[in-house]
Amino acid sequence: MFAKIEAALEDIKNGKMVIVVDDGGLENDGALVMAAEMTSKESINFMMKYGKGLISIALTQERVEALDIPQMVGNDSKSLFDLSVDYVETKNGISAEERALTINKLLERGESKSNFRTPGHMFIVKSVKGGTLKRASKVEVAVDLPILSGLDPSGIICDILNEDGSMAKLPELIELAKLQDLKIISIEDLIAYRRGSECYVVRAADAKLPTAYGFFNMVGFVNKLNGEHHVALVKGEISETDEVLVRVHSECLTGDAFHSLKCDCGEQLASALAAIEKEGKGILLYLRQEGRGIGLINKIKAYKLQEEGMDTEEANIALGFPADMRDYGIGAQILSELNVRKLRLMTNNPKKLIGLRGHGIEVVERVPLIMETNLYNQKYFNTKKEKMGHLY
Repeated sequence: MFAKIEAALEDIKNGKMVIVVDDGGLENDGALVMAAEMTSKESINFMMKYGKGLISIALTQERVEALDIPQMVGNDSKSLFDLSVDYVETKNGISAEERALTINKLLERGESKSNFRTPGHMFIVKSVKGGTLKRASKVEVAVDLPILSGLDPSGIICDILNEDGSMAKLPELIELAKLQDLKIISIEDLIAYRRGSECYVVRAADAKLPTAYGFFNMVGFVNKLNGEHHVALVKGEISETDEVLVRVHSECLTGDAFHSLKCDCGEQLASALAAIEKEGKGILLYLRQEGRGIGLINKIKAYKLQEEGMDTEEANIALGFPADMRDYGIGAQILSELNVRKLRLMTNNPKKLIGLRGHGIEVVERVPLIMETNLYNQKYFNTKKEKMGHLY
């Protein structure tokens, strides 16, 4: 049903459009998306005929700022839309030919807002830096696809409507794709493709770190998309041929620093460092994703809900989050930067094995970390085992 991202990129590069949905859900809406620089009156007419929805152009924040066209809603930085425009030389701006002209002029680097009338018939939407890795929306897809195809970072979007004017859902989108020989892709798949093929971490600092467990080289990394800082404690010289003993540890202030009895995080951290020291070579990767990714304040709120009877998974969900929001793709990228190609992973979480695949990394063995339970974390252990699939 869904095309591979590589195949969709080939179509985008050749001037074709693709249908984009959020994921595999039957109730997903869809949109036609193509590279803006490949726009013609024929492609706009196609969108008007088969898409029937609003046609907009997605531009980078830098391009929107260069054009200096005001936002549609006052000065609200959260607004996606800038004012709609027509190129000054168009007659009324509404025909397929004149909309295509307006699009082409919006891409020309010498053009400015003085060459556009507003309001008009082309709606400008602004993508965020980092694209779908920062915000999962069709706007970001419309910019990501041309970038990945080697084209100008801008795209055209048209929501797809049924004949009766209702939003087309996946079954109708599949029929349209068959009828017009279009590929369907999901935002979910594009994000997975980008996470598996791009590196968005930078090695920023190194220093020696003596600890109670031994001497390590501390390496700091910065996530270029959101500015988060992550740290790796490296023992020994790492070669691409090594099967490296690794612990990927998500930040837990309460367990790691305050030695909370509600979890076993601090004990796992200490056990992993001791194991790496004994091995004489290995990596402790410390990721800044507190509370399984929900952050410290929300973690404290989750603790309160647990006091009222919820388990750790139910508490996260009650706060409006998934049970686990951690991103192990960032860990795979950091390990790759540290020359790791094969690793023996210290974990009880099978999802972590899946999350670390990519960037040329192979998990050759799972090394369990078994801690003793206590009066305060027995329910926590049971939830991880029975509902989250942890192996003990």
